[in-house]
Amino acid sequence: MPHTKAEMAEVAERRAKLIRLRRQGVAYDDPRILALGYSSRSAASKDLIRALETARDEQSAEVSIYRQQENERLDALLEAVWAEAQAGELRAVETVLKLMDRRAKLNGLDSPIRTELSGPDGGAVPLGNGSLAELNKLINIAGETGNADDGEQDAGDDSDR
Repeated sequence: MPHTKAEMAEVAERRAKLIRLRRQGVAYDDPRILALGYSSRSAASKDLIRALETARDEQSAEVSIYRQQENERLDALLEAVWAEAQAGELRAVETVLKLMDRRAKLNGLDSPIRTELSGPDGGAVPLGNGSLAELNKLINIAGETGNADDGEQDAGDDSDR
């Protein structure tokens, strides 16, 4: 593992060249990749994985810092309107709720909305052998809204909206 800044810069440059070559579709055992200093196909592959993990870790750290800064901003805004909201001022209450909603979204606190694909009359989606005709049949089934007589709702019925 590199220790000096010069060694780290050398590794970063080699990995950048490796990534560039791989993006062009060059195989790991190609002489151009081995010329970068890799002893084998396996060594090049492992180094690419390390490079991707490092990039992911750096990105994750940046996201964490961003999330922390946004939470601090939300804290300051919440503090500015909290007393008014507790006193019952409706605009302040609305602002607090919006800030709380933003915080929940930022931190992934809300449960995901469950969605489900069902077949005719809410039953299971029938699966076949995967032929084109079967796929088209599934697409048509998924597009059905039910029987013609129960497809329309009363104008005042909001139960399914």
